[in-house]
Amino acid sequence: MRLISCILNLGYCLFLAVVSPVIIYRVLVLKKYRSGWDQKFLGSLPVRDSPKPCFWFHAVSVGEVLQLPPLLEELESQNPGVEFVISTTTHTGYSVASEKFPQHTICYYPLDFSWAVTRALQRVRPTAVFLVEMEFWPNFVLAADRLKVPISIINGRLSENSFRGYQKIRPLIRPLISRLHLIAVQTKTYADRFADLRGNSQGIHVTGSIKFDGIQIERNHPLTDELRNTFQLKSSESVLVVGSTQSPEERIALDVYLEARKRYPQLRLILVPRHQERFEEVAGIVKRYGLPLIRRSHRSRDDLGSVLPFSTSDKPAICLLDTLGELKACWGLAEFAFVGGSLTKRGGQNMIEPAGFGAAVMFGPNTWNFKDVVDALIQHRAATVVQDQEELLDTLTGWLEDPESARNQGKRAQEFVLNQRGATTRTVELIVPLAVSSKDSSCDRAA
Repeated sequence: MRLISCILNLGYCLFLAVVSPVIIYRVLVLKKYRSGWDQKFLGSLPVRDSPKPCFWFHAVSVGEVLQLPPLLEELESQNPGVEFVISTTTHTGYSVASEKFPQHTICYYPLDFSWAVTRALQRVRPTAVFLVEMEFWPNFVLAADRLKVPISIINGRLSENSFRGYQKIRPLIRPLISRLHLIAVQTKTYADRFADLRGNSQGIHVTGSIKFDGIQIERNHPLTDELRNTFQLKSSESVLVVGSTQSPEERIALDVYLEARKRYPQLRLILVPRHQERFEEVAGIVKRYGLPLIRRSHRSRDDLGSVLPFSTSDKPAICLLDTLGELKACWGLAEFAFVGGSLTKRGGQNMIEPAGFGAAVMFGPNTWNFKDVVDALIQHRAATVVQDQEELLDTLTGWLEDPESARNQGKRAQEFVLNQRGATTRTVELIVPLAVSSKDSSCDRAA
């Protein structure tokens, strides 16, 4: 296996050499990837000296980080002596994790060089490692196996495209998947795919999706109220939240909004770009439309009433949520919700959150990353698929003309979400036994 690690290291180095001009450009010009270099390349994660059991959770970005609160809360209640380390890959994920879990150790996940992953594991000395959804890297799995650290996948998912790709390299992937201690997946379809790659169903469990357990359903939430005040939304207004967007979905939303307001002037629009680096770009787009703009980032908690007044009643301000980790609460403002990344090639974003609030949810046709959830929502008549800008406008104006139909779809969506809960408890039941291993076992492994 050391030969395999050396070959992987060589491949990674060659890849980095090829893409280095792009990385340098993004670091110097776009000011991305500027933090965590020592942790990523050298595995210089914080040293853990405690003899207590430790669970290391890896959450790639914001979406995975936001799945962890109910899980960690239940684990802490059952095992108050267990320590938690949370790693992320992206800067936004790191920022949200630091905000959500200040009491725990937050770090960057090491790049899959053998020296980086081995050093990271030796410094953290985890009792077990849990990969949220997937993020499966061979050198990390091999190093964990060598150090006798059990590594598992929780809330696992394996899309059809990924499954087909792994099938082509089944002889290479099977030895790695066979080293996983536990694979807890969201659906039976995912379980069957993992079993096919592994060659058996040993250690594979269907737990459901943790995402449903952390979903808010009450609109009377302090942060939701704060956002309502910041954006100066009136109770008489109908709110369309367009969230997790990619270009050109903001322009599509603005065109639809302006057209719909000709007949329904009570309509308001909130835009929430998917990526932090696009906040300024989207603000510029709104201004080029000649529309007033309220930016969440320009409102502090102490001056919520100091927003600039609307220019005219014909042009109420567009609301831009340009902060991290607040989209979940913002969906609570929506009577109508469009989930972005679905009219582009992104493959969709999380549509469970607006469904939990009972919003009338719609999204584009490109939602393969959430195929099982989308299929279930459509089966329950709890979501609407729009193929393009024209259908988005037709659906929105139809709901504005017949609000009862929108409310009924929202009720069906909320009922669907409530009926899916329980995955956190089932996952915890699988994880807890790992905490009873001897307190010094991780020390022995790293020695």
